[in-house]
Amino acid sequence: MAITADQAVPDAPAEEGVSEVRRHELADFLRSRRERISPELVGLPRGPRRRTPGLRREEVAHLSAVGVTWYTWLEQARDIQVSVQVLDALARALLLDPTERAHLFQLAGAVDPAPATVCPAITPAVRGLLEQMEPFPAAVQNSRYDILAHNRTYGLLFCDLDAVPPEDRNCLILSFTHAEWQSSIVHLDEAQRLMAARFRATMAGHLAEPAWKVLLQRLRESPGFRQVWDRHEVVAHRSKRKEFDNRYVGRVSLDHADLWLGPAPGPRIVTYAPADDVSRKRLERLHALALERRGG
Repeated sequence: MAITADQAVPDAPAEEGVSEVRRHELADFLRSRRERISPELVGLPRGPRRRTPGLRREEVAHLSAVGVTWYTWLEQARDIQVSVQVLDALARALLLDPTERAHLFQLAGAVDPAPATVCPAITPAVRGLLEQMEPFPAAVQNSRYDILAHNRTYGLLFCDLDAVPPEDRNCLILSFTHAEWQSSIVHLDEAQRLMAARFRATMAGHLAEPAWKVLLQRLRESPGFRQVWDRHEVVAHRSKRKEFDNRYVGRVSLDHADLWLGPAPGPRIVTYAPADDVSRKRLERLHALALERRGG
């Protein structure tokens, strides 16, 4: 159903809308993307009298199922509220790639309910850094504990991570539901409690965001998670020595450290350095096994 102009909310309070600068940036971004798309790309006839470069505003409105007046106001940087459903429709109509889609939601001050599976923070340089850290395990995680990328040693530290579906590659989910992952952590109860407490502390800044609410709902299906979650503990991220009982090389003692990829808590490189010579040699064996399994 199309959204008409009278459904928009002009003159919203400043704290509820995006800033004036963001509105103008959003308007310019939408206009630039609209003008670069030929009608043929979206299945529309060009017609003999077309003068507008790319698509017309009414064509974008039609493709997105929003009102023409409402979309015009958006390109005029009017102070109107934009739902995530409309942003999703605009992203699809304008054929935005994952980076452009993320930029659209950021300019609108909204959280993408269906974020890309490829994180913009995972650049070739970051992947190369993960490989250079081998034989030490390392991975990139976001603040929700999603595993966004990992090196080969990390891929065998807890379990065969490559065999885990991408949508399940979350340390919290795995620590409460995956038997092999759980068996690899020597002090599992403590690890689960601390992870839940860190998750609660970080989630305080994301309470209204769909991705966080969906993850929490899924986690609460686990009785073990509900038990520690209901304690309402909060702790900050910090480095810590951890012990793992790896199925391939045995017990390893590792020093954990986080390397943040931005100024705010978000994506970070999680690293594990051996705490002793025995653990170092066992990590080297684990890395060699990972190379053999991947044929490299």
